[in-house]
Amino acid sequence: MAGIVAGFKEFVMRGNVVDLAVAVVMGTAVTQLVTAFTTSFINPLLASLGGANANGWGFQLTGEGKETFVDVGAFITALINFVIIAAVLYFILVMPMNKFREKFAKPADDAPPPEDIALLRDIRDELRKNREDASAGSAGSGTPTD
Repeated sequence: MAGIVAGFKEFVMRGNVVDLAVAVVMGTAVTQLVTAFTTSFINPLLASLGGANANGWGFQLTGEGKETFVDVGAFITALINFVIIAAVLYFILVMPMNKFREKFAKPADDAPPPEDIALLRDIRDELRKNREDASAGSAGSGTPTD
């Protein structure tokens, strides 16, 4: 049981899970705010463009005794809603988080070292090799017995 709890704790404490939870909560809050804005301000403005029709901006389809209203204003409102939410989330969450990650990101371990560091390492390796060759040559040579 302790292993399950420890595994769950490790899963929850990962940065991605916490980031995702924050994003969902923020996205929900922003969606409610923008929906209230578009319902209160954008919908009435679009409906006023529709003219005297009480249904707003759209058109009526009539055929075989059935009437249907195609609400163009509702689609435009949803489109405006989406654009506002996307812009708010980008400028409030995504852009600052990207700048934060750029500022505090650790350099990648896979990146090759700078040229001067690589050159110094080559010199170090060559000096070690020369030192090992010199010590092996002096240890292997004894006094000649001729």
